[in-house]
Amino acid sequence: MKALVLTGTKTFEMRDIPTPTIASDEVLIDTAYAGVCGTDHDLYAGRPGSAAAVPPIVLGHENSGIVAAVGEDVTNVKPGDRVAVDPNIYCGQCEFCLTQRPELCDHLSAVGVTRDGGLAEQFSAPASVVYPLPDNVSLKAAAAVEPISCAVHGVDLLKLRPYQKALVIGDGFMGQLFVQVLQAYGVHQVDLAGIVDEKLRLNAERFGVVNTYNTLHQSVPEESYDVIVEAVGLPATQSQAISAAKKGAQVLMFGVGPQEASFEMNTYDIYKKQLTIQGSFINPLTFCDAIALLSSGKVDVDALISHVFVLEQVQDFLDGRIAGVSKAVVRLADR
Repeated sequence: MKALVLTGTKTFEMRDIPTPTIASDEVLIDTAYAGVCGTDHDLYAGRPGSAAAVPPIVLGHENSGIVAAVGEDVTNVKPGDRVAVDPNIYCGQCEFCLTQRPELCDHLSAVGVTRDGGLAEQFSAPASVVYPLPDNVSLKAAAAVEPISCAVHGVDLLKLRPYQKALVIGDGFMGQLFVQVLQAYGVHQVDLAGIVDEKLRLNAERFGVVNTYNTLHQSVPEESYDVIVEAVGLPATQSQAISAAKKGAQVLMFGVGPQEASFEMNTYDIYKKQLTIQGSFINPLTFCDAIALLSSGKVDVDALISHVFVLEQVQDFLDGRIAGVSKAVVRLADR
């Protein structure tokens, strides 16, 4: 079968590789779509994602497809089912798994990171991370279930109330998802700060964002928000998130920045304003909620997917030779 194989830092090869052999508790999936995200940029550049990727490896951790075969012990899906796949696989035995924090698993593995993923015509996964799709969720949209589930985990870590005003900093794909997820969870006003006027306008006109701020020439109001989601991962925007927090606010640090980066904050302000600063890592047990948000229409990803690639275009995209991409998915089959 055809696969795009990461063979080294910033090096892909198109290869014909064997069809995966599945164990008794695994599922073989005909890939329909695979999303490409910031984690793939990191893995391509030799940096770790949720875990380190050791070449040769097939990337692709945001996947949808159709079940081709199941192991003899699999009961939750059958051949022909349309599915989305949670890439993250937990050991179930370490301290964090046993204390209901599996996202911090000491032995985390992941489809498209530590085992071959969706940038191939077929891939395999344990049945425990394979989720059937409702009929009204397209396979293209289902490639976004994983990032939606990451946003759901982030908001699950917050104490949300309808009266709150929220600010999302970052108009990339994840920031725009957070706008919709916060609204779906009942926050009455969500504002968005970013750097692309077209994206800011889309979110104001289509998704009900009240105030937008282009931070290239506008300032974000200080001490104005009950909830701030930082979805960029840069010291400047992390500092901006703290500045925007009013008394008693919650700041979700979601954006993934360089591992060596840091930013300064006034510890007295944290004390005096009684701030909660919360990190968020991957997506434990949030796939069902993410699928429900898509099926209900409370989250619309079709308007955010700007490009549909074939495998041969992935390297050009990751090398920055394709401009204007808001969110890209790779189509592996006409489904």
